[in-house]
Amino acid sequence: MTLLSSLSPRSLAAPESGIVEVVNYARGRDGLIPLWVGEGDLPTPDFISRAAQQSLGNGETFYTWQRGIPPLRDALSRYYQRHFDKALSPENFYVTGSGMQAIKLAVEAVASPGDDIVFLSPAWPNFAASAELSGVRAIPAPLTFSGGKWQFDPADFERAITGKTRALFVNTPSNPTGWTATHDDLRAMLDLARRHGLWIVADEIYARYYYLGERAPSFLDIMEEGDRVMFVNSFSKNWSMTGWRAGWIVAPPAIGQVLENLIQYSTSGVAQFIQAGAVAALDEGDAFVGENIAKATLSRNLFCDALIATNRVETLKPDGALYAFLKIDGVSDVRAAALDIVDKTGVGLAPGTAFGAGGSPFMRACFLRDPGRIAIAAERLAGYIAAL
Repeated sequence: MTLLSSLSPRSLAAPESGIVEVVNYARGRDGLIPLWVGEGDLPTPDFISRAAQQSLGNGETFYTWQRGIPPLRDALSRYYQRHFDKALSPENFYVTGSGMQAIKLAVEAVASPGDDIVFLSPAWPNFAASAELSGVRAIPAPLTFSGGKWQFDPADFERAITGKTRALFVNTPSNPTGWTATHDDLRAMLDLARRHGLWIVADEIYARYYYLGERAPSFLDIMEEGDRVMFVNSFSKNWSMTGWRAGWIVAPPAIGQVLENLIQYSTSGVAQFIQAGAVAALDEGDAFVGENIAKATLSRNLFCDALIATNRVETLKPDGALYAFLKIDGVSDVRAAALDIVDKTGVGLAPGTAFGAGGSPFMRACFLRDPGRIAIAAERLAGYIAAL
């Protein structure tokens, strides 16, 4: 028996990330413009880092609250009042060691091994892989692509629901497509969940990155008391904190002890100095988030306009999130193309094959970067496309 064969089948089935494969292939090259992962090009701002440093200097390095330190849960309550016009108690919030852990714990809270969770596809691959590692089947329901635009049909969602389905996973605005649910879409999903007795796990991490208004429509706008909706979120995108690994769950206080237990037996809580930085992000970071959104808006327009102008790229400017999802005429093997584009242009894209059903004809580019660099990346890609 080899070392590998002695491991559990579930762990062996964990897929290699198709995004990380390209990153590892090209990491560290001179002149690289990396648009493959979902993060910006700015480090965490000083006011957040200083708060964490002060916490460390104060000796706040001990075990702490599994649910999150009270000042952070209070700050989350204030944040939702400001940006979602929703009065939520601190008891609605549970701090996690990243948005990824928030998703993992939400899945474990609502589904058991052998159950199903239905999600919209193409999708960020980590959700489905995480669910499968917990023994939960991730069942894709397709978004449809026509005329450069992604669309949602509630009937496709409902067809994927079976007697084993326990939840619907909804990421809006969507990574990678940029599709953003309307309030009518959300009402249709909530109606499905109510009729079938399902939870909704709502990933609204990109809610502030919305190009048609102040923020994207949210289940918080339409849900009623008793609806089974759990929200997962992260500090990564808004406040340039991808490396901090801090996130949160919004959930009914009635299930709070269950979530605390799941946190206890996975990480036993998030380091207090990280949480101190997160408090500063929420309370002092609105202007910084506004700057990030303005940069994303400009870079989105520059990048998409340049590639659409080639007449060889099928896409529209996304309504939300941080990504252009591109269907390039003449490219059939997008994995091979991603490697070739790195070699020939120095631009790093993520292959659509990494995003599951419906993603294979596409390539994803994250445009939350300096507009000048985005313009250079678009020029390089347009040259590459012209030579196909």
